[in-house]
Amino acid sequence: MTAAIDAPVVRDTRRRRSTRSRRLTGLAILLVLVVAAALASIAVGTRSIGPGEVWRSLFDGDLSTEEAVIVRQLRVPRTALGLMVGLALGVAGALMQGHTRNPLGDPGLLGVTAGASLAVVLAIAWFGIGTPSGYVWFAFGGALAGTVLVYAIGSAGHSGPTPVTLALAGAALSALLYALVRAVVVSDQQTLDSFRFWVVGALAGRGADVAWQVAPFIALGLLLAVANAPALNLLGLGEDVARGLGQRIWPARIVGLSAITLLCGAATAACGPIAFVGLVVPHAVRAVTGPDHRWLIPCSGLLGAALLLTADVIGRIVARPGELQVGIVLALVGAPFFIALVRRRRTATL
Repeated sequence: MTAAIDAPVVRDTRRRRSTRSRRLTGLAILLVLVVAAALASIAVGTRSIGPGEVWRSLFDGDLSTEEAVIVRQLRVPRTALGLMVGLALGVAGALMQGHTRNPLGDPGLLGVTAGASLAVVLAIAWFGIGTPSGYVWFAFGGALAGTVLVYAIGSAGHSGPTPVTLALAGAALSALLYALVRAVVVSDQQTLDSFRFWVVGALAGRGADVAWQVAPFIALGLLLAVANAPALNLLGLGEDVARGLGQRIWPARIVGLSAITLLCGAATAACGPIAFVGLVVPHAVRAVTGPDHRWLIPCSGLLGAALLLTADVIGRIVARPGELQVGIVLALVGAPFFIALVRRRRTATL
């Protein structure tokens, strides 16, 4: 009798150990991938630099050689920005899909990308700003304004804001804002020429000043995301169950939405709209970690960083001596990858 009772307990313990081992292995692999992608981002470009020269350029402190200038003043800031933006988009995608319960949830669904796009267009057209460091604050302000408007529209009515109303409000407002963007760019050729280099999504041309400007917002967003993970696990059981377990629903929603806004807003402001990272990465990670957001969120951030840097390196290789912007590479790679992911395996439930 005792053996019959203990058998399910033993099986459950073994299953938990197996799941934990799989998650730890996946986390270790992702860390290795991020390090490898970062090293490749520093070493590979229009001019390839060997590992020994990269090491000397990083730690010697001498900027007298051309290789040292390229590594320390161009590639290191670009790699650091790629790491931050990839982390931000991967984590924002996991949060977005968790809060909306929508497998097609994307960080731009809350109007963040559309608001940032309109703000950049207006900054170029009205104020003549044409550099990433100049319009980064306009983009971030537009992202915040877009999220506030979506939340206000989604909160209208007696039921208040729900994941469904927020998603619908985000889709409707994004369509309106993008229509305004098109109205501005088609009426001004100079604005169109400047805007198209931002809207394609790229790490090129962004210096260390841009990275420093967005770093505090990404750091704060990551902290809020980690703090929101346990509440998001309870919300996944349903709001009634979560409420019965003592979870306060709307404080958890506000923390999650704030994290999404900070992360996606900062990433979009720095590099322009970059698609597919926030959509594809959480699905790929969920197949390994399961729906536990305490693992899903950090692993999504690491895979997002590795994917973004890898795409940036591929863009430098395939179009030498020029380069293909990372947003284009991710669109070309992300769509087939997502289709294959859906066709070849069942995506874990949200």
